[in-house]
Amino acid sequence: MLLRNPTLLRLFLAQALFWSCTLIGVTLTSLVGLQLAPLNILATLPLALLVLGYLLTTQPLSNFMQRRGRRAGLLLGAGAGVLGGLISAAGVWLADFGLFCLGSLILGMYQASAMYYRFAALEAVDTAHQGRATAWVVGGGLCAALLAPELTLWARDALATPFTGAYLAVAALAALALPLLAGLRQGALPPRNAGGLQAMRSLLARPTVRAAMATTAIGHGLMILVMNATPLAMSFCGLPLATGAEVIRWHMVGMFLPAFVAGPLVDRLGARHVALLGVALLAASSAVALTGQQQAHFLISSVLLGMGWNLMLVAGTTLLGQGHAPEERGQAQALMELGNGAVAACASFASGALISGLGWNPVNLAMLPLLALVLLALAGDRRQAQPA
Repeated sequence: MLLRNPTLLRLFLAQALFWSCTLIGVTLTSLVGLQLAPLNILATLPLALLVLGYLLTTQPLSNFMQRRGRRAGLLLGAGAGVLGGLISAAGVWLADFGLFCLGSLILGMYQASAMYYRFAALEAVDTAHQGRATAWVVGGGLCAALLAPELTLWARDALATPFTGAYLAVAALAALALPLLAGLRQGALPPRNAGGLQAMRSLLARPTVRAAMATTAIGHGLMILVMNATPLAMSFCGLPLATGAEVIRWHMVGMFLPAFVAGPLVDRLGARHVALLGVALLAASSAVALTGQQQAHFLISSVLLGMGWNLMLVAGTTLLGQGHAPEERGQAQALMELGNGAVAACASFASGALISGLGWNPVNLAMLPLLALVLLALAGDRRQAQPA
């Protein structure tokens, strides 16, 4: 299917490029922030500004694509990736913390645009294959998980000023996405509704939209919460840094490898059943983490965490498409990404404080009531769907 559909292939490759940029940033940005910031407490400010840039541009970008089409919006986002990478590299080269922060803020727009790749995949296939199309595009991140760590290590020291080459690599990878996205076919624009708060309230009143948003937002938030806490927890347990890096690598494989079976499962079993399977995998991740704090426990729980995130993201994205009309596409997708981004931001900021103040076990126990909320939302949607 991927090879037969040129739109899916382009989106798959663009996704691989985006996640390569993301992994470089996740690995190095805090280290660069610590090196450049006037106070150590500001070391994570560039990452916070990246999240802020993502939140600020998610909805305007969706509305722009509703008016001008996918190709224009995705090209705009990749262009922001090139610009943000160049400004970040200049900030490192000049040892200018403010310039580096500006580059991170602009990179947030690239992240926001890349979150719409999977929605573009939905529009490239018929209804019977939407789950598979979403999953294939999400699965592009597997290439990044396998290749980006080595690229990061090489680019970090490629130039005389350490880390400058890494952000030039981010700009170069985003630039490679431009011809891929420029080749996307421009489909017919959907009719537009009035939008605004009234449209959002109308969407949130629908059980299907609420279930889809709860599935993706809680799955994404829990993945961010536990993933960010895992290296700290392993450090507190006395495990070496190399072990933590290996666990995160396998976590990334767990995030993207299931995409190649998640899509057929959604098309065959339905989005709601696959979302339930994702909830079960996240609960299993919590259970494994609570049984011990050896390397094997961290490794297995992290792989299960990534797999659960993947299934919930693919299922929730497909389910959202069943809850809105074509003219509501921009508002619905922006609403989902706004929810995902807001929950991810809270999880990012809370992760360090929770693991330091409460410990590893309470972080994993906190997953269970949030997963129960997803079950309640899916149950409400199912009750509505049965009479229909």
